[in-house]
Amino acid sequence: MNTRTLWSIVGVIVAIVIAWFLVNILFSVLAFIFKIVIVAVVAIVVFFVLRSLFTRRSDVG
Repeated sequence: MNTRTLWSIVGVIVAIVIAWFLVNILFSVLAFIFKIVIVAVVAIVVFFVLRSLFTRRSDVG
């Protein structure tokens, strides 16, 4: 095994490790964005439900 082959193997291993961390970070960011979107949608739904409940009660009284 010559030096060029050894450096090629080391380069492949380093590339895989770097790609692993980058993909892990990317999935973490995407999961965070997805959670933010879901929280925003649920908050909007809850806001409109509460608003409709309070407007009905104020119309009755």
